[in-house]
This record gives sequence, structure tokens and C-alpha cells, in this order.
Amino acid sequence: MLSADDKLAEIKRLYYQTTAKTIHTDLARALDLLKSMNGEDERERAAVYMDGLAQMRADWNRRGKRQTQNVKRNTTN
Repeated sequence: MLSADDKLAEIKRLYYQTTAKTIHTDLARALDLLKSMNGEDERERAAVYMDGLAQMRADWNRRGKRQTQNVKRNTTN
């Protein structure tokens, strides 16, 4: 069983090492770790990394949709 510090360290590692290809699995793993934390104080320490992961996912999803739309436009012209 991981300690609260170990869970935070894992969330932090996921934050710094995630990529556009791994963001969905990394965010899911981070959410599982966050849910397993006992107190609000523990969760607050992880909040900045969770917010960052969610923001990266949103940015990469938008970028991916834009690229898909550009490909569709180029193939129909």
C-alpha cells in the first residue's frame, strides 16, 4: 500500500512524464490515486498536478480535433 507521499510522488511523475499519446491512461491512473487519498489535505497537495493533467488533456484534444478537421478539409478540396 502506498503512503500519501508516494501517491503524490506518482501523480507528480505522471504530470511531468505524460505525453499526448499517454494522457488518457495517465490521467485515469492519477484519478485513481487521488480517490485513494484519505483526507482533503492530501488531495489539495495533488490538486495542481491534477489540474495540469486535465489542462494538457484538453489542449491536446483540441489540437487533435483541429488537425483532423484540417485533414478533412484538405481531402475534400
